[in-house]
Amino acid sequence: MTALRDLMASAVMMGLLAAFVGYSASFAIVMAALEAMSATEAQAATGLFFATLAMGLCSLVLPLITRAPSAIAWSTPGAAFLASSATLPGGFGEALGALITCGVMILITGLIPALGRWVGRIPKPIADALLAGVLLKLCLAPALALGSIPALMIPVILAWIVGLRLNRLAAMPLAVLTMAVVLAFTVDFDAAGAAFNAGWFPAVAPSMPIFEPVSMLSVGLPLYLVTMAGQNIPGFAVLEFNNFPARRPLMLRVTGVASLLSAPFGAMPISMSAITAAMMCGEDAGTDPAKRYWAATISGVSYCLLALLAGVTATLVTIAPTALIIGIAGLALIPALVGSLRSAFSELGQLEAPALTFLTAASGMTLFGVSGAFWGLVLGGLVWLSKSLLNRQTHASS
Repeated sequence: MTALRDLMASAVMMGLLAAFVGYSASFAIVMAALEAMSATEAQAATGLFFATLAMGLCSLVLPLITRAPSAIAWSTPGAAFLASSATLPGGFGEALGALITCGVMILITGLIPALGRWVGRIPKPIADALLAGVLLKLCLAPALALGSIPALMIPVILAWIVGLRLNRLAAMPLAVLTMAVVLAFTVDFDAAGAAFNAGWFPAVAPSMPIFEPVSMLSVGLPLYLVTMAGQNIPGFAVLEFNNFPARRPLMLRVTGVASLLSAPFGAMPISMSAITAAMMCGEDAGTDPAKRYWAATISGVSYCLLALLAGVTATLVTIAPTALIIGIAGLALIPALVGSLRSAFSELGQLEAPALTFLTAASGMTLFGVSGAFWGLVLGGLVWLSKSLLNRQTHASS
């Protein structure tokens, strides 16, 4: 009852807006990842349902425990990494094994704080270069879609540009709404009608995970690293910048358990969110900072309701041209790509290491069956370390 007295209308409105922005800005990325994982339509609907539900439940629990606007999201960088990765030999089952591996690692990081500190020691330019390399392929998709389906993509890009002019957070929702209007005039109406007649609750389609050491290393580990570097660490930073407690071990344990339990159904890892946290930490969520946690709780309720749309969303996505869906996903990732590139090359004395990490991760190469994201991290780290040692020796001798 005490908590209910803290509920304010401004927190309700900001929570609803944050949920709408968070979902509309990134669901296409999640669907692109599920398609790259060789998920069937039923498996994609199941994965989207459990990812949204896990996100909603964590958004309900953590703000009430921490009394902070602890914003939760699925791992957008992780989904982008999966969407740009080659299909695994074991198909969807092997991808599930990698998702479970990531969930275990997030949970272990919450249980063993030293592991989180070790991840934090990865040089930030290297981590940002890895993220930029992962994002690059998807960020090329809008231009490719513009060349292949210009009649569909031009209105979406124009809407995105108009949204940027109005408000940065309005860009993707406006682009998604424009996509819906475009599809209304171009899709098969009989198939679209079948999507809405499929029912609100998606048919749960569990699958058997396959654990392959190579995919656990080449997919599970980079998935964990980009989730930590691209979502969790910035999410913690936003809370701390706004003078809210970031109880990192607790938050990682909760999101790790949620990621682990939902991974066997194809759900993306669950993590902290920086963008929606920034929305809910400000005065628009309430004049009293001590009561702004309600905005995050309301967003959790909204995500739980949005989870019921997973079946309809998955069906409509299969009706839409694949290039359009991936193009929308790429638009959503452009700000993240720009930010990660800017940070990756911010240290003029250490340009070669992030460049090597970025190029190797973006290349799509594999060595010994292990993806370029892993090798980019290794090679970039070695160059960074060797140059740091050389610089120390130079300074010591001078």
